Amino acid sequence: MLNNYETVFIMTPVLSDDQMKETVKKFQSFLKEKGAEIVYENNWGLKKLAYPIQKKSTGFYYLIEFKAEGTLVAELETSYKRDERLLRFLTVKLDKHAIAYSEKRRNIAIGKKIEAKVETTESI
Repeated sequence: MLNNYETVFIMTPVLSDDQMKETVKKFQSFLKEKGAEIVYENNWGLKKLAYPIQKKSTGFYYLIEFKAEGTLVAELETSYKRDERLLRFLTVKLDKHAIAYSEKRRNIAIGKKIEAKVETTESI
């Protein structure tokens, strides 16, 4: 049976835009190759950290929500640990309440994107 998971990782702020995209693509490919179904992704961008990590005060945050077998999480986190571009990561299993909340959050985000597109086309 597939479980729902959400993983967030923080990349070092010294990466170029291309290096950041390459890092994200690496983990997307890893998940897909291992049979995971990516449900949702969100680039949170550059954020200030609550406390310095490796003498860095900011980091690029990226969220991936996916469905996979439970054994995949250990492999994913091992892959995270081997990548020096990552400062921190966290993977959590979503229960039914978290899944419902996540779907609601996605729908709100999609609604905001649609509203923004409508406003820009109306102003033209």
